[in-house]
Amino acid sequence: MRRLTDVLIALPIPLLVILYLTLAPYTKVEESFNIQATHDILTYATLALRNLLSVSSATAKSPKPAGYEQALVFMTVVGVIFRSEIALLLGTHTLWLLLRRRISIQNTIISGSIGLVIGLGLTVSIDSFFWLHFPIWPELTSFLYNVMEGQSSNWGTSPFYYYVTSALPRLLNPLHYQVFIPLAVFLPALRSPALEILIPNLTYVFIYSFQPHKEWRFIIYIIPPLTAVAALASSWVWTRRTKSFAYRILSLALLAGAAASFLASFGMVLVSRLNYPGAQALNYLHGLAEGEKSVIKVHMDTLTCMTGVTHFLEQRVPVNNTRRTIWIYDKTENQTELLNPLFWDGFDYVLAERPEKVIGSWDIVRNIEGFAGLSLVSDDRPLPWSYYDLWGSFRVVELDLHNLSLMMERFVRVYVTRGWWVEAKMETKIRILKRGKEVHRLSAS
Repeated sequence: MRRLTDVLIALPIPLLVILYLTLAPYTKVEESFNIQATHDILTYATLALRNLLSVSSATAKSPKPAGYEQALVFMTVVGVIFRSEIALLLGTHTLWLLLRRRISIQNTIISGSIGLVIGLGLTVSIDSFFWLHFPIWPELTSFLYNVMEGQSSNWGTSPFYYYVTSALPRLLNPLHYQVFIPLAVFLPALRSPALEILIPNLTYVFIYSFQPHKEWRFIIYIIPPLTAVAALASSWVWTRRTKSFAYRILSLALLAGAAASFLASFGMVLVSRLNYPGAQALNYLHGLAEGEKSVIKVHMDTLTCMTGVTHFLEQRVPVNNTRRTIWIYDKTENQTELLNPLFWDGFDYVLAERPEKVIGSWDIVRNIEGFAGLSLVSDDRPLPWSYYDLWGSFRVVELDLHNLSLMMERFVRVYVTRGWWVEAKMETKIRILKRGKEVHRLSAS
């Protein structure tokens, strides 16, 4: 019975992930490098599998680490292949384990060496193949460029206290950050396990704060352990909710905070759906022009590529069906080439933020809108049509996300806010241009 309860409690997590991926399936430029790499690895799965098997067989006779050592191996592999800042997180945790005598120096060296061999074997072989240059270690190159050369500052800088005063309060439930994590440290019964988790993770944040360029995604790794600390205090309060008025109030706040956090998170997902006009433009173009010609060449500008376009959206080259269109995609950013009229002669369609920079005669066939902020709607605006009228009668219509949002808006405005509503403002972000002579004449400014 307990196992069933655990499953039911844990089940909403993957279901929420699937729901969010369904509502907002695209990715922006910050994550595009890993997404493109994932596409290439899946495309060339045979090569990746052969490299993986060769590395695994080479290390099969090595002693299998356990417990903390196994975690160190895993984090080393992740840091070597995917994210270089994991090395710092690994360092703070390893140092803490050494200070607490949870792991020996010898086992640390062995575990780190195993992870380093596996990680380097995978990343150097696979990335060198795709970059056509040997040897190449992308995360080392990124670390040297962004950290050692300080080039990450070109993307903006933030004050030293940014993570503590801005990033963490937005990533964590406010009650967790301001009440339950401090409570876990304050209560003697919870202090020891709480500090075991907090010290290495907050040390990571402290050291990383010296890096001028800061983004919340650089510290996302510490959110699960900080949530675990908050869960310690939450469990303490909840199991004592009948013993005092203070615990009762905190328990009610815990329930309200969880509900508010879920609603806010779901609202941000709905907003996030509107942040990928590039992906929406490319999908629309595929539906519009497929079969129009045997070969279609399309140029995508910087904003298009930054707002959702990845290799996963590209149409695969047809193998046996010659009736399908062959799509050729271009992402040229070189300004010299973009100012050459002959460059634009090679394209049938262009996805552009600023059509006046596209040289030649082009027709605007579609404007793709994107998120431009939030607005507060007053009660003098007409209520939207909904599945349910004020008396609750059901209307048989097509069930889609847009109509569901209208239904939600009507319910909230009628029964909760007395006519007020917050809605997303939209503005044109991407124009789909087709070579032509009929509608709009566009030339370089």
